[in-house]
Order: sequence, then structure tokens, then C-alpha cells
Amino acid sequence: MKSTPDEGLYQILLNTIPMSVLLIARDMRVVLANRNFLEKGLRTEEDTIGRRLQEVFPPPILDNTEIIRRIQDVFETSKPTQGEKMTYRAPGGLMRTYYYHILPLGSWDAVETVVLLMEDVTEQVRLSEDIRRMERHLAIVVESTSEILLSTDPRGRILSWNNSAERISGYSSQEVQNRFFFEFCGREQQDEVRRMLAEWREGPSSRTTEWNFVEKSGGVIPIVWTCSPMLDERATLVGIVAVGRDLTEHRKLEAQLLQAQKLAALGVMAGGIAHELRNPLAICSAAAQFLMKEEIAPEFRRECAQKVGVGVSRASTIIEHLLKFARPSERKDFEILDLIPVLHETLVLVDNQARIQGIEVSAEFPAAPVLVHGDAHLLQQVFMNLLLNAVNAMPDGGRLTVRADTAAYQVTVRVTDTGHGIPPEVIGNIFDPFFARSTENKGTGLGLPLCYAIVKQHGGSIEVQSVPEQGSTFTVTLNTAPA
Repeated sequence: MKSTPDEGLYQILLNTIPMSVLLIARDMRVVLANRNFLEKGLRTEEDTIGRRLQEVFPPPILDNTEIIRRIQDVFETSKPTQGEKMTYRAPGGLMRTYYYHILPLGSWDAVETVVLLMEDVTEQVRLSEDIRRMERHLAIVVESTSEILLSTDPRGRILSWNNSAERISGYSSQEVQNRFFFEFCGREQQDEVRRMLAEWREGPSSRTTEWNFVEKSGGVIPIVWTCSPMLDERATLVGIVAVGRDLTEHRKLEAQLLQAQKLAALGVMAGGIAHELRNPLAICSAAAQFLMKEEIAPEFRRECAQKVGVGVSRASTIIEHLLKFARPSERKDFEILDLIPVLHETLVLVDNQARIQGIEVSAEFPAAPVLVHGDAHLLQQVFMNLLLNAVNAMPDGGRLTVRADTAAYQVTVRVTDTGHGIPPEVIGNIFDPFFARSTENKGTGLGLPLCYAIVKQHGGSIEVQSVPEQGSTFTVTLNTAPA
């Protein structure tokens, strides 16, 4: 029979529905099937329309879903069913997952057909399973990490608290829920945490800092925290993630390393002092033995007495420098002084020796005074040591440059030579007392350590850069004083 225009329009509309639609009569025969059902089920109209549902659906579906009984219930009660889940694999096709509804058509007491609506939710189910799998994986990662991991709302109230946080703090997740994060930080850092949260409400950014973590027992644990903002799709702050690493073992290792370094430095210093004092004491001892003899000539007696005096003077100088290194002057003796004249005077003192060795000396200083807070004698001692070291590094001549620059409330003095340089393996230890002194060096072994102590005493810093066989640059940085 030829279809009417209304029937053709009805069929077009039915075929555009993105769900599988079946119209089923009381005898369970399929009256109508839309294109979506035929394509998903790999069927044709000829082997679907007029066939019983048992012939259209494979037995596994009919046995596991009780769909026949549910359709019969709709015919008997005239009430639609709620959504039910169904899996279906068409011959030669992939497994698909559907949610289906059964709706009655007709009057309350005369339901002649029902509509079976089946929505393919295979991709949604697969995506949901992937999401759940990812959530389980992330949960395992969060709970397995040895670091503290917690999250808060924008105000800093704790939302999540992992196993490591429970183990380290002694607080369970239930005990910290809706409490403020800063409550578990040291008293001296709580205001800083509050300020960070207030600043993040204006413009969030990641931050790494060290805050103490207070245990349930009252103990304090040093923790380094990395706090990062959680932003929604509108870049609005919705929470904070804080990752904390326990520094307790790290601090123990640092203390052990520092103690080992102190013992090593003490050993080097003891060896250096013994070496420095042994030479003048040996000279004094030998001269004293000659003086005990009565038959020596008067000239030789005077020479021995002179050697005793020189040896004692040298030993006294070593002890004096060692005391200066150990107990530098107090800062209360400092005054505001112009650094430029100190540099000029120091250059004058080494100029003669530099000319003898064929060293070209150049200086670049600001025209205006450079005021610093310090002791002129101690600062001159620093630059004298640096200049003499530079001269000694160029026995065959070279170029010595002293330059002072001011910027940002600081003055930087650079002493540069073109000498033999410092080997890379010892440059990190040149400020240690008596470290790796050359056998040709006539000094006490405390020159650079004393420079370091004096500069630190003045609130400054001293650094060195060196290239073997090309030269070295010592940089002294001091804070300038107001005019």
C-alpha cells in the first residue's frame, strides 16, 4: 500500500531521532523500526518489521534484561518503565551499551502498542569508566606519596588531607576537616599564611616557602611547602593545593655535614698553625743552643740573638692575625668614611713593588665620595691583602686593575690581575685558614680568611672568579651609607 504524505513525513522525523526506536504490538511483533536501530543492529526492514521481538534480539539480551516481561507489564499497567541498562552486540559488531525506556501508546485501558526507546551510551560509559579509573589512580598516587598533600578552599579551610599528613601530624582527616590550614603552622608563620591567602584573592601565583608544621603532640617539624592555586575555567580562585616535604632528616644530614666540615677546617687550621709556628720556633731553638755556648764570637752571638728576636716576632704576628680572624673588632667602633681615599692610599703602598715587577697598575674610581660604614684600617687591610696577592700572582709582569662602581645603595670594588690564576679544584677553599698554601708563599696563611671575616663584619660579601693562566678577579661588595 502506498504511504500518504503524512506517513512519509512521520518516517523522516522518526529516522532523524538519534536513538533506536521500535514500535511493538501486543503479540511482541515489531510494527516499526527507525533507521538508527537498523544501522546499529546491522538489520534490514525486511528481516525486522513483522518479526517477533524474540527473533530480532539475540537470546542473551532477552535472558539477561527481562525486556519481554517489562514490555508485557507496560501493556498490562499502562505505565512507562524507568531507564534500564542493556548491553547488545550485533552480529559482527562491537559491544554496545544502551539505556532503554518503554512507553505505552493508546488510551489508559486499551494499550495496543508500546514504544521501545534505546539510547546508545557506550561512549559515555567508557568515558565514565576511564574517569573512575583515573580518579582511582590519582587517589592511589595522593595516598602513596611520602609528602604531605592537602587542599583548602579559598579561605584556607582544609578540604583534603592525605595519609602522609595524618602520619606526620598525628591528626586524622576527620579531625582537620574545615579547620584553617594556618592553625597547623608555627605561631610565628601564621600571619604570613594569612597574608598569602589574602594576596591570592587579588592575584594567585605559586609559592615555595618554609613553614613549621605543628604535630598533635605539640612538636614542631620543619616543612618546605609548595602552594599552588586551583583555578576554575574563569581563572577564579577555587582552592589551594599545598605539598609539604619533611626537612627533619635533611636538617640532620646538614648538621652532620657541617660538623664534618668544621672538623676538617679545624684539622687544616691546626696543621697550618703547627707548620707556621714550627719554623720560627726551630730557628729560635737553634740560635738559643748556640747562645748557651761560651766560646762563640761576639758577632755570632749577636746574630743568634737577632734570629731569636725575628723568630719570636714572626710567631707573635701569626698569633695576632689568628686572633683577628677569630675575634674581629666590634661594629660599634665603625664610622662613616669615604672609601675612595682608602683605595688610593692602599694603591700607593703597593705601587713601588708593582713597578719593580713590571706590572701596569690602573684605577677607575667614581669622582664623588663613596661613603660606607666601617673601619678604615680594617678595610685597608682587606684591599692590601688583595693587591699584594695580585702582585704576587704576576712575578713576570702583567696588568693590575682596581675598579669601584656604585649602584642600588652598594659599592662594588673589583681587583683584577692577569696572573697565573687559581686552580678550579681549590678555588672553593681559598677563604679557609691555611688551606693549600704554596710553599713559596711567605705569608701567614690567614690573609684571605681574614679578608673574608672583615668584609662579613662590615655586612658585605667577597667573591672570586678565576681562569688558570689568565688571571683572577676578587669582588668586594659593601653597603653604602647615607650622605
